[in-house]
Amino acid sequence: MPEMPEVETVRRTLLPLIKGKTIKEITLWYPKIIASDPTEFVQKLTGQEVVAIDRYAKYLLIRLTNDLTVVSHLRMEGKYRLVDVAAPKDKHDHVQFAFTDNTALRYNDVRKFGRMQLVKTGTEKRTTGISKLGFEPNSHKFTVAYFANCLKHKKKNIKNTLLDQSVVAGLGNIYVDEVLWLTRIHPLSMANKIPPSRVKQLHDNINSLIKLAIAERGTTVHTYLDANGETGGFQKMLRVYGHKGEPCARCGTPLEKIKVNGRGTTYCPKCQVNYQ
Repeated sequence: MPEMPEVETVRRTLLPLIKGKTIKEITLWYPKIIASDPTEFVQKLTGQEVVAIDRYAKYLLIRLTNDLTVVSHLRMEGKYRLVDVAAPKDKHDHVQFAFTDNTALRYNDVRKFGRMQLVKTGTEKRTTGISKLGFEPNSHKFTVAYFANCLKHKKKNIKNTLLDQSVVAGLGNIYVDEVLWLTRIHPLSMANKIPPSRVKQLHDNINSLIKLAIAERGTTVHTYLDANGETGGFQKMLRVYGHKGEPCARCGTPLEKIKVNGRGTTYCPKCQVNYQ
């Protein structure tokens, strides 16, 4: 958390709050959040104007004048919010972008896992973690043929395969559990043993699930909030995640929860076929 739908929601809510604003001063209360050189980060960004915010998978790409981009990964607990520059600092606020209009964008992160990296605009897919990612759901490159070829070469379970960001960029624990239930695939199925017809269904369900989750403004099951401080809505539509022991919405069998590579994984032992 947050996964692709949540990061997209943050992008959409953050953009109108800061677009067109000029950075007057940057405060780094916890410099380790900056993955690039902190001194250069402050020097180069001071005086720049926010022109756009893009996204790739779970990364925010904050575009500024002078061909500069801040690549931001929220990791587990990262949040942005716009405040008055004089507002009291929260103990988990770690970076502040103070603007010339006396507002300030603050980055808050309880676990301090999030990172920001300053790069030249257009180089982010070569110089940051984005370079290691596969294609996004609903992108023209995320084809059935691409997806099937990826699975064919993966000799590991499908849960871990879908969490592998080099295969599908943007999926996390919540949406993997949901899409596997939707496609009736057991999470311990071997990725390279899933029949082609079911691979196509899985591909299509990934696209439709992510599209719906974005429309519902993401999932709030722990602490996720958008840039306006509001929760998502997709948690009301979850069929398996967080529902251990409850009856399967499809067949009524009690849902079970196991650990897959350390990740809590909920599934239906009757509906979901284990391909081995």
